[in-house]
This record gives sequence, C-alpha cells and structure tokens, in this order.
Amino acid sequence: MVAHAIVMAAGEGLRLRPLTERWPKPVLPIDGRPVLGTLLRELAAAGVERAVVVTGHLADQVRALAGDGSAWGLDVRFVDQPSPNGSADAVFRALAAGAEPPCLVAGADTVFGAGDVGRFVEAAQGRAAIAVRSDPAPAPPHRYAVAVRNGFVTTVLDVDPANPFAAAPLWLLTEEVVQHLCADEPPHELGNAFQAAIDAGSSVSAVEIGRTRDLTDPLDLVEENFPYLRWIT
Repeated sequence: MVAHAIVMAAGEGLRLRPLTERWPKPVLPIDGRPVLGTLLRELAAAGVERAVVVTGHLADQVRALAGDGSAWGLDVRFVDQPSPNGSADAVFRALAAGAEPPCLVAGADTVFGAGDVGRFVEAAQGRAAIAVRSDPAPAPPHRYAVAVRNGFVTTVLDVDPANPFAAAPLWLLTEEVVQHLCADEPPHELGNAFQAAIDAGSSVSAVEIGRTRDLTDPLDLVEENFPYLRWIT
C-alpha cells in the first residue's frame, strides 16, 4: 500500500483563461464536481492516507475546497510553490513538507477513470512507475508520447508519432527517482527526473490506465458538464 500522495495544484491554467483568472483549474468541475475533489476521493479509495497539496495560483480557493481532508477520507496538508518552477520543484517542496516515498504524484487537473488510481497503485507494487494512456492520444508539445518496451518505460518524452501511449499525470515516486529531482536546468520537470533514473539503470514500470478527462480550453467546461449539448444540432 502507498500511504502518501503529492497533489500538484499550483498551475495557472493559462490555456483556460479567462476562467482561470478567477478560479484555479483544480476547483473547476467535470460532471458537476470539482476536479480536485474527485481526485482526493480516488486517492482515498486507493488506500492513500495523507495527501500533500502543492498550491500556488489562487491558493486560497484550493485550500478552502480541500480543507483538512476529512471530507475526502484523507489527512490533507499544504505547501506553497512561490513561483512556477516546474513539476519536480513542486514535488521537492512536498517531500520537504512531509510526503514520504514511495508515494503517488498526481496532477490536480485530471479526472481518472473510476478505480484507475487504485489499479495503478496495485500494478506498481511500490516500484517507480508512470501511468500511460491511449485516450487521449499523444499530442506534443503538451502531451508527449512515452516509449515502452516489455512493460517498462525507456523514453519519458518520446517524439515517435507511431507511439500510441501518452503519459498521464500519475506517477509512483521512489527514492531512485527522488535523488534526481531538480538536477536539471529550471524549470525542473518530473519527467526529467524519471528519465535520469532510467538512464542511471533504474527500472520504471509503464502501467496502462483508461481514458482520462481534462479541461484544456473554456469550451471543455461546457462539454464535460453538459453532455446532452453534444446531441443538439
């Protein structure tokens, strides 16, 4: 079982402007429920006991929604990321605030299929892992492909257009990866730390999960919350 999780909720959501000028992306809804709330429930269902939420843009709204975590069945704590210095920097700050590897790392702006977080944890078995998905498909530069061979990641950011797998914002972080955090040039990205661990000889499992849902542009907010509108002509 993985007891701790790091939730990255500091981003500005630039592609969702002007919505995110008023509301942070993690509090916006999919299926009428805040994305962050759905994620916290999935983490609790997967056996996570404590989540460290990394905040930044409009942090007060994120903190107000998550609270102390009791509404979601978790112990929730917070740490600020003062500037958008990359996902690895966010993780580094969460570790300093008490998150302990092996732990889950998840983006607060994605809805995973019901039970997929738990299945990911079970498949990873406490070893370093990256969740991969075929829906949505790779679409660089915002969603790179992941090269996989025999169930293990070989290239975290792959440019092969024939590669069917894209990385999902769900990782299992271990000490082998932690030692490579923020060793690259800023902004420090989590994918670079995983690649450095792979290059140093560590094995990183690729765990396929189902379709994920995200809010990329303002129209998505309508489509993800009013599905009947798709049938109006």
